[in-house]
Amino acid sequence: MAFTAKDVMALREKTGAGVMDCKKALTDADGDMQKAADLLRERGIAKAEKKASRIAAEGIVACYIDGKFGVLVELNCESDFVAKNPQFTEIATEVSKVIVKENPANVDALLACACVGGTVEEYLKSKIAIIGEKIAVRRFVRYETTGFLASYIHLGGKLGVMLDVAGDESDAAKEVAHDITLQIAFTKPAYLTKDEVSAETLEKEKAVLKQQAMNEGKPEAIAEKMVMGRIKKFYDENCLLEQAFIKDDSKKIGDLLKAAGVSVNKFAFFVMGEGLEKKSEDLSEEVAKQVAAAQK
Repeated sequence: MAFTAKDVMALREKTGAGVMDCKKALTDADGDMQKAADLLRERGIAKAEKKASRIAAEGIVACYIDGKFGVLVELNCESDFVAKNPQFTEIATEVSKVIVKENPANVDALLACACVGGTVEEYLKSKIAIIGEKIAVRRFVRYETTGFLASYIHLGGKLGVMLDVAGDESDAAKEVAHDITLQIAFTKPAYLTKDEVSAETLEKEKAVLKQQAMNEGKPEAIAEKMVMGRIKKFYDENCLLEQAFIKDDSKKIGDLLKAAGVSVNKFAFFVMGEGLEKKSEDLSEEVAKQVAAAQK
């Protein structure tokens, strides 16, 4: 499978490895991006198995909680200037209220839901006419809890977390829930518990870790024993309840919850613009285009 310079740069962004290392890995992997990323990890070149995708789109992540219901939503626009406008946050809130009420299955279903002045799609179009930029709902999650919800929005909407907690909403429980939302924002766990890690994912991780150890010069028998210790580290880094508390690494998140008499049902976090590619134009080019258009 052939690969391009764009593929090399995409692998470099994903793994943090050098250009030549990425090119060699893609060559050895016959152009397979995931296999190349695994090769880089096995060779000890890519030191982390996950890197945040490029943050490219403008907009915000917002959270709306109304009693036992909550919504985490990503709303995109074209410029940071609009994203910082309080009116843009109001749009996210209005859309979130619809999500709470109608419980749409996806964004397409949401756009057809009733909203102020018609449907959500018509509502967004009316706001586009006023603001002058494209506005789009990219994704959302809706929670309904028997316990209570907690949330955290970082840097004015660059990242958002919503947490569903089972148990009584005591002061101690609310404090722990807040700390855990900060934990999620900082560590970005992929799973809640070890049980959520699929057998396929685990076997793949073991294979990568074993090859990594053998590439370090360890005999196969020793490498297999080393894998078990490294798998524990994988759990500790990727499973929320196994993580060390960022404010006190002598405690695990599971221990904090137990002490507060609550547990976590589930969590969600969005990084604004994650995985989206931003159109790159400088201001002078944009002004020149607008002037040219006005002269036609």
